[in-house]
Amino acid sequence: MKRILLFLVTNFAVLLVISIVFKLLGFEGLLQANNVDLNLTAVLVFAAIAGFAGSLISLFLSKSMAKRGMGVQIIQQPSTPFERWLIDTVARQSQAAGIKMPEVGIFDSPDPNAFATGWNRNDSLVAVSTGLLQHMSKDEVEAVVGHEISHVANGDMVTLTLIQGVVNTFVVFLSTVIGHLVDRVVFKTEEGHGPAYFVVSIISQILLSILATMIVMAFSRYREFRADAGGAGLTSKRKMADALRALQRAHEPKDLPSGEFAAFGISGGVGAGLKRLFMSHPPLEERIAALEGAS
Repeated sequence: MKRILLFLVTNFAVLLVISIVFKLLGFEGLLQANNVDLNLTAVLVFAAIAGFAGSLISLFLSKSMAKRGMGVQIIQQPSTPFERWLIDTVARQSQAAGIKMPEVGIFDSPDPNAFATGWNRNDSLVAVSTGLLQHMSKDEVEAVVGHEISHVANGDMVTLTLIQGVVNTFVVFLSTVIGHLVDRVVFKTEEGHGPAYFVVSIISQILLSILATMIVMAFSRYREFRADAGGAGLTSKRKMADALRALQRAHEPKDLPSGEFAAFGISGGVGAGLKRLFMSHPPLEERIAALEGAS
């Protein structure tokens, strides 16, 4: 909760500074001179509410959404020796990482994968696929669990959600301003909103959302390297590298079905060129090289 409040206060300050800068530069006067009756402060506030609302709601509901959407079966009472081992492993690693014990679950998928989610580091969920348990040794599963525990300990779910909220805010703000400018300056609409406002705003939102997605995915790829290093710290560099190689042997597993949970998984798809800009995970060979090159 402290991380969320700090991040929200910081970004409120950023929005306030932007509003003040626009006023000092006379941007509002320029808009009024061109018959653009737009209150930038009000637009910023609306954009922030619209930008953060969906992201924060998604964050707070992430565990329940994961359980339903991915069909995660929570291990309440271990029924097999392997489930007992999995619970003990998560308990040991979460204690070492300084977080409360997450819920542990298994979801049915032939692809080896795992993910972590939750609205804060002390109320999280770590889930592994049936394919992961079938294709990996205990040492490799242990490393994958360490990777996910590191995501939780680093607060990656919260940070990624808040970054998404920030870029959403600027998408809404800029697309609204651009729509007003084109509508009033180019098409000379005098009152209300003409068709140009809605058309240009929608097109601007689409184009800016593409750029925003690239920014969010860049952070997502960065945090995967950190989670790999964290997984190696909770297990060993060899175990973490072996787990990544096991994913390679599985022919670069497909992303998780939902885009949101895919960003929290252990693996990602193959990408090159422009596609790479929209990948939530770096290529496995790069992750292995980074891990083995780390001191």
